[in-house]
Amino acid sequence: MARTAAEWRGKWCLYKQTMIVVCSINIFVALYVLHSLYTSVYMYPFNHTQTAFRYTSDQIRKMEESIQLRKQLEPIELINVVNGLKIELLKDEKVQQIPQHIKQKIADDILVTLKGVNANADETMLQDVVESWRREKLKEAAEIVHEKTSNSTISPEEASLLARALKDDWAELSEEIGLWIPVQITNIEHDDKPEGEEELDDEVIAGKQLPPECHAEIHTDYGGAAVRWGLTHHKKSAYECCMACLNQAKHAKPNQKKCNIWVYCPSETGCHSPDIYQHKHQECWLKYAETPTLNFKDRYPESYRNAHPNAPVIVPWMSGVVGV
Repeated sequence: MARTAAEWRGKWCLYKQTMIVVCSINIFVALYVLHSLYTSVYMYPFNHTQTAFRYTSDQIRKMEESIQLRKQLEPIELINVVNGLKIELLKDEKVQQIPQHIKQKIADDILVTLKGVNANADETMLQDVVESWRREKLKEAAEIVHEKTSNSTISPEEASLLARALKDDWAELSEEIGLWIPVQITNIEHDDKPEGEEELDDEVIAGKQLPPECHAEIHTDYGGAAVRWGLTHHKKSAYECCMACLNQAKHAKPNQKKCNIWVYCPSETGCHSPDIYQHKHQECWLKYAETPTLNFKDRYPESYRNAHPNAPVIVPWMSGVVGV
């Protein structure tokens, strides 16, 4: 019995020693693996970074010179011009969204409204008249949008565009339709010819000789809907005015009116017309009419001159009906 107990204690001691040795080996291996991982993950990238991204002073100097050179070569003026054109194009897109017939109706309404104003009205009064008209149109457009008006010729979609144009884009729309109110409204005829002397029909017209397709007529004024207002559309000669009419008709969009009448002011002292504007030298009006009709030919009638004392004897305008 005593021998069995001694053998058991001997085996237990041997087993205990074996376990201690195995555990020690495992701990040593684990420490070695952790040391290797630490060295490879943390130490190597740090050392590699210190050597791979180190630039010499000459390389740094060349990089700085390259950056400065790129900045100097930037087309700053061109960039500014392009940015300006983008802004202008965005403005034009807003105005172009309004249908052409709506813009034409606005121009016609304003012209009719201004014709009813006293001829002696000053700039402030004319601006007040236009502003009053704009407020009325805004009110009308709002009623159409909210379906309070059913007998209008304008659809709710067009009324919405019109309301925005008259409110937010009024300055751009005014320029688009050629609205311009002069500071002083005068129309004085300067005639230094002796009384009773007749005007010569074979006047010398500045510029190139007009081709037959222009159908040029001196001392003639044709009426029609304005495709381009002459107040802001000037040409150096009657030839250029006629060419502008032909080109507009050639490149007009399907929903635009095509110019078939051109009216030019060749007189250096300006031209007379029965409206509130002071028409100046080189004004070029592009017009459209299904059936062109004469406003005036050769001379203003005596009855007309009695009603318009500032009207000259001879019609100063030069016109032509193209496409006939």
